[in-house]
Amino acid sequence: MTSPDRQIPDPQDESKDLFFEEVAALAERMIAAHGRDFAMGTLVLAARFIAEKKDFSTAGARAGSPAPGLSS
Repeated sequence: MTSPDRQIPDPQDESKDLFFEEVAALAERMIAAHGRDFAMGTLVLAARFIAEKKDFSTAGARAGSPAPGLSS
């Protein structure tokens, strides 16, 4: 018997949890490789692309140059 405040996990919540774990692992790898500023900037830029409904396939900037709309 489960307690009343304990809910049965729904498949969508489980899926979201798995994605969150993937993002956390990716963030940890980015921090280890390039530092916190890089990881935060990358994740904020990704959030901005999502909010602005931009296409990620065209988002790749050439190495060493900022993405369009960003100053160096």
